[in-house]
Amino acid sequence: MSEETQAVQEESQQPIFAVQKLYVTDISLESPSAPNAFMEQEQPEFNIQFRNQARGFDNGFFEASLTVTATAKAEDRTVFLVEVTQAGLFQIENVPETEMDPLLGIGCPSILFPYLREAVSDLTTRAGFPPLLLQPINFEGIYMQQRQQAAAQEANEQTTH
Repeated sequence: MSEETQAVQEESQQPIFAVQKLYVTDISLESPSAPNAFMEQEQPEFNIQFRNQARGFDNGFFEASLTVTATAKAEDRTVFLVEVTQAGLFQIENVPETEMDPLLGIGCPSILFPYLREAVSDLTTRAGFPPLLLQPINFEGIYMQQRQQAAAQEANEQTTH
């Protein structure tokens, strides 16, 4: 094998991680108590939940999505509810199988989060409310916690059988 052929072969085995497209797959805002909500002085309480998903396609393409559901309530009334799913199409090739889960669970959501944050802020502003600024998220910490919980659950299931 010539040096040139070997160099081409080694280059073709280099890991590839590329963002192909960023897009919103779902966006929703409800403000059931408008316009009364604008006349109240009470600070709403927020409930914010995130969901991260990923799925693979042919030819090394993966879609990762990050969904936020944020609900603002004053007493028992919903002031607003906003839900946004920010997604991305990623090309991932020649990455070891052991690194795929962290890449899809940490790397991709970290790229998507600023776009999700901007969409939520923009939506709440357009609805007439102050911008809802999502706080930064430690996706690595969440990923590690989920892995520890899964390992503990697996160990617990093995001891009960």
